[in-house]
Amino acid sequence: MKRILITGAAGFIGSWLAERLLERGDRVVGLDNFDPFYDRAIKEANLVSAGESPEFELVEGDLRDPAAVSELFRGEPFDAVVHLAARAGVRPSLEDPAGYVETNVGGTVHLLEAMRVADCRRLVFASSSSVYGNNRKVPFHEDDRVDFPISPYAATKKAGEEICHVYHAVHGLSVLALRFFTAYGPRQRPEMAIHAFTRRLFAGEPIPVFGDGSMERDFTYIDDVVDGIVAATDRVSEERAFRIVNLGESEPIRLARLVEGLERATGREARIDRRPVPSGDVDRTFADISRARELLGYDPRVDLETGLSRFVSWYREVMLPEADPARAE
Repeated sequence: MKRILITGAAGFIGSWLAERLLERGDRVVGLDNFDPFYDRAIKEANLVSAGESPEFELVEGDLRDPAAVSELFRGEPFDAVVHLAARAGVRPSLEDPAGYVETNVGGTVHLLEAMRVADCRRLVFASSSSVYGNNRKVPFHEDDRVDFPISPYAATKKAGEEICHVYHAVHGLSVLALRFFTAYGPRQRPEMAIHAFTRRLFAGEPIPVFGDGSMERDFTYIDDVVDGIVAATDRVSEERAFRIVNLGESEPIRLARLVEGLERATGREARIDRRPVPSGDVDRTFADISRARELLGYDPRVDLETGLSRFVSWYREVMLPEADPARAE
């Protein structure tokens, strides 16, 4: 049995990770500040299952508060920390770059410093495929240069990797930085494409498609993402190292194909609202996952059709009745 701290535990990925760790017998402390980026009630619902376990403890606190972060480490030690908490989203970061730096960089520094003082030396850090920017070499490999981010969000994630490396090099922390590639599935944030498109399909509203539909994303189902994080949590305890690892499906999907898949899963025909590509959006993401396979035994199994079907089933059951009880019948 391990005792693990998850920051951002009430979010999409954090809540699924908490459940998985609890199911295998670990004890979990979850930190979340319930940021109003989306409805608090959604995050509270995410934690219903984890909250039923006596081995789960929720702490409401903010990474921007160094005293609150330090307090987490004053009691029983943690075997590992999984740092998922962050201000999320490329486009919103263009509107509030300072806020993203304060949370994603400053908050990460507060966490690392608290770990250093408490002699807690094992960290899994959530990075992002956005650090690759408009990399023309595909698939994206962890050793590719990532010196040209095109959004404040991407820049903060790259900065997070760098500051984690400093704490590895200077203070001996063992760090696995995981670059996530467009995670999706039940509990996905409401503003993300698959969730937003599904909502609009059921409401009979047009779907905004940026550009000509040729934009590509390496969509990765939540079960596969959590598999990778759990493996990383175990691996980071075995060696004192700093590694960067891609977690993706390694199959880029055109936006037009995604819309077609959602039409089949929902049984609804999409009306397309063509819009210009916004600043900060990259042309494609495409993960080379050879390192993840070798280091973590990572083996993504959920293809897009299956993943979309599971997401839409969840949406019908959980989200659609709240939006319109009559439509759910």
